[in-house]
Amino acid sequence: MSEASTPRVAATVRSKNPLKGAVEILPQRLYYAALKTPPPSHNILASTPRRHDDGKKDPKKQIHFFNMDNELIYWNFFLDFGPLNLGQLIRFSNRLNDKLRKFPVVCFYSTTLPAKRANAIFLISAWQMLFLGRSPEQAYKGFAKTITNSPRHRSTSLVTSNVFPDTAATCSLPPVSASQGAVTIAPLPNFHDASPCECTFDITVMDCLHGLAAALTHGFFDLDTFDVDEYEHFEQVENGDLNWLCKDRILAFAGPSYERHVSPEGYCTLAPADYIPYFLEKKVSLVVRLNKKAYHEEDFVEAGINHVEAFFLDGSCPPMSILHGVVEAFESVPADEAFAVHCKAGLGRTGTCIGAYLMKHYRMTAVECIAWMRICRPGCVIGPQQEFLEKIQPMFWQEGEAAGLIERPLALVAADDDDDKEETKEQEVVETTEETPPITNDDEEVTGRSGQAEGLLAARTRRNGKSSSPSTTPSRKVQPLPAPITPEKSVVAAESNGTTLRC
Repeated sequence: MSEASTPRVAATVRSKNPLKGAVEILPQRLYYAALKTPPPSHNILASTPRRHDDGKKDPKKQIHFFNMDNELIYWNFFLDFGPLNLGQLIRFSNRLNDKLRKFPVVCFYSTTLPAKRANAIFLISAWQMLFLGRSPEQAYKGFAKTITNSPRHRSTSLVTSNVFPDTAATCSLPPVSASQGAVTIAPLPNFHDASPCECTFDITVMDCLHGLAAALTHGFFDLDTFDVDEYEHFEQVENGDLNWLCKDRILAFAGPSYERHVSPEGYCTLAPADYIPYFLEKKVSLVVRLNKKAYHEEDFVEAGINHVEAFFLDGSCPPMSILHGVVEAFESVPADEAFAVHCKAGLGRTGTCIGAYLMKHYRMTAVECIAWMRICRPGCVIGPQQEFLEKIQPMFWQEGEAAGLIERPLALVAADDDDDKEETKEQEVVETTEETPPITNDDEEVTGRSGQAEGLLAARTRRNGKSSSPSTTPSRKVQPLPAPITPEKSVVAAESNGTTLRC
């Protein structure tokens, strides 16, 4: 889109009402705003932006503002900045549910920095899906005019769904609190892959919501049983650097080494013996190695865990023969058991192979796969691997249908005149991927990029010892959505404590 044709967003007008310009999530109950500066107080007495048909405003209520920009931090590898991970989403949800129990009106806010806004909007939209049962479109309704640069979502028109007519945002879009001074807000950025290079593949907030929706539909994630403390424990490098991408079925982790080792830079690698007890407990019956040998696979085999090796170059896309072999290995695992996959860092090659399996078995789009995997395990699928997954998507959908693994939704059935196009795409995929350079025994060479895995591990080292998501609730369990509370009681309590600012 040229600069001349880019929609311009009007600056907001100054106002004493701190909710003017905010997106309304729940009618007169929950709002989101991007604030140029923090509010003068956590609790403010003010009217909600809504007006009745007769033009009258509701009585002033206590509005509680809270922010988590400095608590939920995305620890980037390179130019990536989100989305925030699954543990952070649950931490946020617990905090928000607790706020809704205590205050009659809540406003979750972020700064106006594009990356912070994108992550905050992802959190509040995903919360709606988890706790209100909304679809991605319904959850994103108030933000739909927040311009994105993605060609898949390059639209500035509001979603016109009537499913939640009472939740239409009474806001100026994009959302900025008018009380914090006039400001022109930038479009939401697309999420970047975990690389230092320019990203040519778009993953938007909406893509992440669709990835979450697909995961919920297929049971990859169970809100009732998810243990956020366990998630945050095992994502730490010294505890395994592992994440479940599909509950009790698919696990991704960083490659082990011959023995437990701490590099001079501080990066810790574990030996198979460190993983085996946990794998046996979780019924992991297969380990797939995608990088060059760095440990004795017999350690897993002797423990009763099958092992498959399918090496291809670091940072590259797998030849189709290797990819099909890996997917077939995944499929050999009984339905009540799990398989674990790793390359060197457990991100690029690992995510690419798992993504192909998800497309074949669950008819997820490549974008949904990438988005969901990054929510579970930040950094998954890098560089050309993103376009590769999108290119092989038709092939793996067809393979899944041919094998009777999935039923083809009517909405996705292609017209007869498109069959030839799909066949052509499949042929192009085969011809392109079979041209992958011959495999050598040098795992550090990358097609077009050198040492991708080494760079990712070095970035992990910088994060080692830092908590990716500081504890924001004493309970490891997901806190349920509270019942409505009486506004008057909360206002009186806040006034008695001297914490309420009138405006």
